[in-house]
Amino acid sequence: MAQIMKVRIPFGAGLLLAGILLLGGVASAQNVKGIINGRTGATMSLQTQDSGNVVVVLTDNTQVEEVEGLFRARSKQMNMTALIPGLPVSVSGSYNAQNQLVADTVKFKGSDLQHAEDIQAGLAPTEQAVQANKQQIQQNTQQIQQSEQQLQAQRQALAQQEAQLQAEQQKIAANKAAIAADNKRFGELADYNILGEVTVYFGNGQVAIEAQYKPQLLQLAQKATTITAYVIQVKGYASAVGSAALNQRLSTERATNVLEFLEQQGNIPLTNVLAPGAMGTSRQVAPDSTAEGQAENRRVVVRILQNKGIAGT
Repeated sequence: MAQIMKVRIPFGAGLLLAGILLLGGVASAQNVKGIINGRTGATMSLQTQDSGNVVVVLTDNTQVEEVEGLFRARSKQMNMTALIPGLPVSVSGSYNAQNQLVADTVKFKGSDLQHAEDIQAGLAPTEQAVQANKQQIQQNTQQIQQSEQQLQAQRQALAQQEAQLQAEQQKIAANKAAIAADNKRFGELADYNILGEVTVYFGNGQVAIEAQYKPQLLQLAQKATTITAYVIQVKGYASAVGSAALNQRLSTERATNVLEFLEQQGNIPLTNVLAPGAMGTSRQVAPDSTAEGQAENRRVVVRILQNKGIAGT
């Protein structure tokens, strides 16, 4: 019969070995309970009552279980995607050198998972609404900025227009003063000799100069520049068709357009122009009862005048 060898271990050494094994077991297995408050890649953080915030490392060997029953006797394997913020869990594992809990198992109740999912479902629309509000605020801010820029540009354009209008008004005032002085000067010299004349006819309600009359006006202007101390007289007329106010306006615009043509195209200075006359329906040259008569009355008469005293006649 084989003899059994007995190894005697001193009592003190046995106690030391048992203590080492006990401490090693405690160090290698930890159980931490808390609520998930964040997930980042392969790590998640737990908010615990005793240890504060604990970082948990998830590995390919980590088992995720949903426990069931009064004593949690039944469990169901779950995917790590079930570990969502707001879920209370119990994590078993050991700490690494970075003081992170490397999880062997993560357990939770099915009812807790449903509650966490309900919370997430409520938070998602809220976050979307907040983001939509931020985008709307940004759009409104951009629109306000664009409106302010447009308003500033309109103000600048308005200031430029006002400056141009003021300059034009000053120019008109100066021209009127020159015309008034010229009219006064020629008014003091009695009668004039008519040294040239052109009549421009207009369509019904029209104020634009037709092309056929422009060469005649240019010839008249050229002739005027050869006459000493000449003056141009422009008088506009209208037919009696329509209201008196309308016909007065038409006669004014017709005379003004002819005068502007003589000034701009014929190079006639305003100092040699009498104030244009708006004669309305006065001095009709034909009856307005016929279309032909109305056409003859819609006219502007342009004359070259020279004072008889200057001409020596």
